[in-house]
Amino acid sequence: MKLSNTFKMAAATIALTATGALASDLTVTSWGGGYTASQQKAYGEPWEAKTGKSIHWENYNGGLGEVRTQVESGNVTWDIVDVLPDQIRTGCDEGLFIEVPDEIFVKTADGKTMDEDLMVPRPNKCAIPQIWWTYQAFYNEGTFSGEQPDTIMDFFDTAAFPGKRGVHTWANAILEMALFADGVAKEDIYSTLETEAGADRAFAKLDTIKDDVVFWSAGAKPLELVSSGEVSMSLAYNGRVGGANLNDGTNFVSIWHGQVLEEEWIGILTGAPNMDAALDFAGFASSPTAQAEQARWINYGPMRTSALDIIAAGEPWFNTGVNILEHMPNRADVMADSIVADPDWWADNGDELQERYQAWMGQ
Repeated sequence: MKLSNTFKMAAATIALTATGALASDLTVTSWGGGYTASQQKAYGEPWEAKTGKSIHWENYNGGLGEVRTQVESGNVTWDIVDVLPDQIRTGCDEGLFIEVPDEIFVKTADGKTMDEDLMVPRPNKCAIPQIWWTYQAFYNEGTFSGEQPDTIMDFFDTAAFPGKRGVHTWANAILEMALFADGVAKEDIYSTLETEAGADRAFAKLDTIKDDVVFWSAGAKPLELVSSGEVSMSLAYNGRVGGANLNDGTNFVSIWHGQVLEEEWIGILTGAPNMDAALDFAGFASSPTAQAEQARWINYGPMRTSALDIIAAGEPWFNTGVNILEHMPNRADVMADSIVADPDWWADNGDELQERYQAWMGQ
């Protein structure tokens, strides 16, 4: 039987992947692109140099499906995977990830434990800290004359700052922003949102921009919308906005006020074939130095406070020789007006709000 070219290419890809995994001492799975490149540069290559071991990197599209399949079948080929906050919680509860011993983690120079150094508590013993990323509003420099938008209230004010608004197609972050823009204190957002009146208030705020909304779902899209002038402001991932400025010379302006910060973790799969190497790598990758090094390559924020101190003391820190701290979503001067997302709250309350948001989009 003659194989199609597509089948041949797929088979070759699988063979290469399998060969790479078998030839390596550790398999790490992440999201690809600039993010995985930052992980490779910050602690992948240094760990390989330190240990003499090799890492095989794989990309995936998120979710626990492949993790669950590997663990439940007993055929585990991944050692470590980068996951979102809800996935490290669910995966730990289901026994898909191991609980990591505290002694693998590197203390700070002044003796603080990793947990004492974290900006947010670990949700469980499976969670190994990675980065902060954020949903933020942004616009192109020169879009507005006179007064410039600098708060999330301005994002919702199309009278003062005319134009369309780019908004993502899921409820997370935009509902928190809506309540914050409507005057709800950040510490009261989730207790407000879980009431019927609070949810009504959030959607009423969304209604104020509904006629001007352009929806997006792919992370690159808001940059295209703003660059083309189709929208005057958009919500976006901070890594996309800052990355374009740092690497491509764009002049996007970030609005840090009202941003919604999200956690990112890594987990070690139960039954990982290279368990000792995985534990050693996890301790290395979550150290203050490694977390600071990642900021040389991407503008996501380290989860360890001491890593921010390392960056501040070493500016200009980014690999091109410019300052990076001003592009960090969790630096001290913006945290007072930032919202830290609550994944546990969304796990308990999110389904109904997601359904309502989808209905709102279609109105």
